[in-house]
Amino acid sequence: MNITVYGSGYVGLVIAACFAEVGHKIICMDVDEAKIAKLKQGIIPIYEPGLETVVQNALDKNLLYFTTDAFTAVRHGECQFIAVGTPPDSEGQADLSYVIDVAKSISNHMTAYTVIINKSTVPIGTANKVKEVILKGLSERKVQIPFDVASNPEFLKEGAALSDFRNPDRVILGIDSKQAEEKLRKLYAPFGHEDKRLMVMDITSAELTKYAANAMLATKISFMNEMANLAERVGADIEMIREGIGADPRIGEHFIHAGCGYGGSCFGKDIQALIHTAKSYQSSSAIIEAVERTNAVQKRAIFEKMKTHFQGDFTNKTFAIWGLAFKPETDDMRDAPSQVLLNALWEVGASVQVYDPKAMHEAQKIFGNKQGIAYCTTLFEALEGADALVVLTEWQLFKKPDFTRMKNILLQPVIFDGRNIYDPKYLAQLGFRYYGIGRGNVVSEQV
Repeated sequence: MNITVYGSGYVGLVIAACFAEVGHKIICMDVDEAKIAKLKQGIIPIYEPGLETVVQNALDKNLLYFTTDAFTAVRHGECQFIAVGTPPDSEGQADLSYVIDVAKSISNHMTAYTVIINKSTVPIGTANKVKEVILKGLSERKVQIPFDVASNPEFLKEGAALSDFRNPDRVILGIDSKQAEEKLRKLYAPFGHEDKRLMVMDITSAELTKYAANAMLATKISFMNEMANLAERVGADIEMIREGIGADPRIGEHFIHAGCGYGGSCFGKDIQALIHTAKSYQSSSAIIEAVERTNAVQKRAIFEKMKTHFQGDFTNKTFAIWGLAFKPETDDMRDAPSQVLLNALWEVGASVQVYDPKAMHEAQKIFGNKQGIAYCTTLFEALEGADALVVLTEWQLFKKPDFTRMKNILLQPVIFDGRNIYDPKYLAQLGFRYYGIGRGNVVSEQV
């Protein structure tokens, strides 16, 4: 099939590459000329494990093309995926301007029956808005061309996007047309989605399913962080609690790790959009509002522990920061806890020496040559002259370091572990002062 994908970010690039991988002919369109120029050379603007290879293979086989030309993109695809950004506006509502721009382009250039699929995370009613825009554009052209609009929300995890697309938990198709359903079933057939994982439903339900899924995951994280804070006060260990409740299949072991808060491009934005949607329909959003508040507080949890340890005195203090991305296996720093901590430390006059295996270039884009930050090339370089280590991302590289070497390099043997990746008792034996999240039964003596 001939497929057009609008947007070359995490979602658009992954679906374009994966559809091309199974033989579909793809045009990926983006208005960013510099990005498209690099993509034509196989240069990927994001870090996603395995994606560069898949894109290059598709380019070599002439199954994937990149363009900034809307006319070419619209005329190509019998199925057209809208995978552009929907950032929150000042009120927390999803900004649909990019989605609407794509819909206008489609209405201006389409000549035959087309299925337009919303892949972007969009509020309830967006499919109807896209339909209205296209109908208006066709009317202005004085032509009648049949089309359908569908909702096919993505559930890709950054760091595992390829495997999630190839072997999904489910594929949601929000459709109100048999013709569109047949097209999309044919499109997804190479992935073996014809079993129970392919779920066809009405468009409104499909649109809400995406928000509900992310809100549920964010709720689990914030709940565990609240339990972690309680555990600290009563003298319990949240890691033991996690194992205890995770063994219950009704709860499960995923998304119940306490830490320094969630981040990334989805949870925060989608929670805000869902709250806005609920309010616009006069529906309660008490739980999801609490989830958002809890996460905002949790992002400052490590700073509060640092403030207590150093008795509020950050004069001439320098801290090693391991991890800047919001999670491992990505370079994405959007809404990351690292940004909250770094800004808090700079506000009190402290300096940081940062290291992340993949996100250093993103950090330099965000912070530039700001005073008080040093970009390091190795994890141990970041420790040189530092008063303490702060771990904010649970990269595998950080989990089994040479603690003896670390103790010899750090000015003080102090570790703030925002992801609970270390054994507090073992570190206490080595003479470290350890601060984790919710490790209330652990006492680490400072030598």
